[in-house]
Amino acid sequence: MTMDTREAWSLINGAELLHGRTEIELTLDRLAGQITAALADECPLVLCIMGGGVVFAGELLPRLGFPLEFDYLHATRYRGGLCGGEIEWAVLPRTPVAGRVVLVLDDILDEGHTLAATKAKLLEMGAARVEIAVLTEKLLDHDKPVAPDYVGLRLPNRFVFGMGMDVHGMWRNLPAIYAMKEKD
Repeated sequence: MTMDTREAWSLINGAELLHGRTEIELTLDRLAGQITAALADECPLVLCIMGGGVVFAGELLPRLGFPLEFDYLHATRYRGGLCGGEIEWAVLPRTPVAGRVVLVLDDILDEGHTLAATKAKLLEMGAARVEIAVLTEKLLDHDKPVAPDYVGLRLPNRFVFGMGMDVHGMWRNLPAIYAMKEKD
C-alpha cells in the first residue's frame, strides 16, 4: 500500500509515543556496553538485517568499542504489509561467515520467525556462533522460536513504528518509537 503525505501525517498524529529519543539514546549506550563487554575479543562479523535494522545499526555501530567487520543481509516477511508471510532472502552476506562469531542486528523481535530463520541460515553457512541484538522485543503471550542475546526495549503487543520499524513503508526515520492508535 502506498501512502500519501496526508495519510502518513495522520498516522503519526494519531499515534502514541512509547519511547522517546532520550530513552532510546540511553538504551543504545547500555546495549553497546553489554555487547562490547561480551564480544570485544572476538572481532565479530556484524550483520544488519535490512531494511528495519539499518537505523539501529547506524546508531549502535559507532558506540561499539572494538574492531569488527560489517555486512548486511535482507530477509523479510512483511513486504510493506502488516502481516508476515514466508521468508524471502533478497540478499545474503557477501562476507564469509564460516568459522566466525556473527552478531545480527535487527530493529524488532516480534514473532521471531525472521530472526530464527536468519540464525539457522548463518549456522548452515558455517558461522561458529550467532548472537542476536534487537533494539526492541515485542511482549507476546507465547514462546518464540528464537531468543535474543541483547534486548534494548520491551514493547507491548501493538503495531509499532519508528527507529527502523515502518508502517506501510513510512516512518522508519522517526527518532522515537510509536504505537498505532488502538481501535475502540
